[in-house]
Amino acid sequence: MYHFEALPLAGAYLITLPEFWDDRGVFVKPFNDAAFQQQGIQFELRESYYSFSKKDVIRGMHFQLPPHQHSKVVYCPKGAILDVIVDLRKGSTTYGQYFAHELSATNHKAYYIPEGFAHGFKALTDDAMTYYLVSSGYNKEADTGILYNSFGFDWGIDKPIISDRDLSFKTLEEFESSFVI
Repeated sequence: MYHFEALPLAGAYLITLPEFWDDRGVFVKPFNDAAFQQQGIQFELRESYYSFSKKDVIRGMHFQLPPHQHSKVVYCPKGAILDVIVDLRKGSTTYGQYFAHELSATNHKAYYIPEGFAHGFKALTDDAMTYYLVSSGYNKEADTGILYNSFGFDWGIDKPIISDRDLSFKTLEEFESSFVI
């Protein structure tokens, strides 16, 4: 059974995924349209991808600009990550606020991230796998982000492994959001 916990950022959820154990191991169901619709979440899967990251890698804070924005379901089927989301929607009472939670292979937690949020994570283990279900296809021109350390979150690391691209993003303060509620 899915358990949806509304987060302090409007429209975002922390989801406990159903897991089924037997003598062979575990079976986890990351997405079920009927369960999401019952929660009032309209999510149409358009693309899926995953990444593997070394411990102390930070990826983020990513999103796609309108009209190519997307919502995401993100989970970690191997290892553990500290997953972070930031509300970028003008007019939102939680604009600029963030939420962080550990997603891991052992806790079977996932995020539902609505359109208009930046997303990123720090790998807590070697070979942490992050899996994404997204509601729109990749668009290179719309793909961007905000600087990972520009919104007040303490990542708890002095020397993260982070790409030059992610380091080149504007700060939250410099970013002119085109997302609206």
